[in-house]
Amino acid sequence: MKTLQKNWPLYLIEAWALGTFMVSASLVVIAVEYPASPIRQVIDSSIVRRALIGVAMGLTAIGLIYSGWGKQSGAHLNPAVTIAQWRLNRISTIDALAYIVAQFVGGSLAIALLAWLMPSYMAHPAVNFITTQPGPTGVWVALACEFLLAFGMLTLVLILSNSVRLAPYTGYFVGLVVALYITFEAPFSGMSINPARTVSSALSAQVWAGWWLYFIGPITGMWLAGWLYRRRYRRRQGECRTMAMHLSGQKSGCQTYEVLWWSEDES
Repeated sequence: MKTLQKNWPLYLIEAWALGTFMVSASLVVIAVEYPASPIRQVIDSSIVRRALIGVAMGLTAIGLIYSGWGKQSGAHLNPAVTIAQWRLNRISTIDALAYIVAQFVGGSLAIALLAWLMPSYMAHPAVNFITTQPGPTGVWVALACEFLLAFGMLTLVLILSNSVRLAPYTGYFVGLVVALYITFEAPFSGMSINPARTVSSALSAQVWAGWWLYFIGPITGMWLAGWLYRRRYRRRQGECRTMAMHLSGQKSGCQTYEVLWWSEDES
């Protein structure tokens, strides 16, 4: 209970962050894909339109990551990220559970609010509550894509965020990867890599096609990325059983993470 009482503002930040991401995604998709939109009428190319959406969402991710609130919570925005961080002992069990609940609630409320405020836009087939669904190539291709995208994303984050020189730029690389993923991969799986993002849209749209793959793919992909990175880290740094970082509640004796994220005042 003490942990919940102390860290509840961080849980609200996670809800706000994914909710903001979902609002931004909805408004951008409406602006680019809604048939009456000037952008949609001018740009016929679907890949160019996806590129516009990708750039907008990449910038949104960067803004959330580097915002004052995002820096406080770590800007997970994603249960798969939180689970991977928990497996690395970077966040306590109670905080991880609270983060995950907050992410689902924040994203779902954001889409529900937009569905209430602008139902005709959100429900239009071209927008469809920005649901993520398997593409024409089927669920197994979508599952493979979600796994690979999630694996690649977390591997990138772990490598960059644990480099003293590159760590400050991690969020910019994340934004770039988000833009590229949306531009080139979205036709195959909708580019979710986030269970809460998929469920938030599915609840309002009542479209659950292949919903399970958006849990299995991202969670296993990020779990494997974390496991492989930790194995490599131990080979280089020695037998370091915990990788203490923000909200882990543990001091590990390992220097890499503590240099970047941990101080005595935060223990």
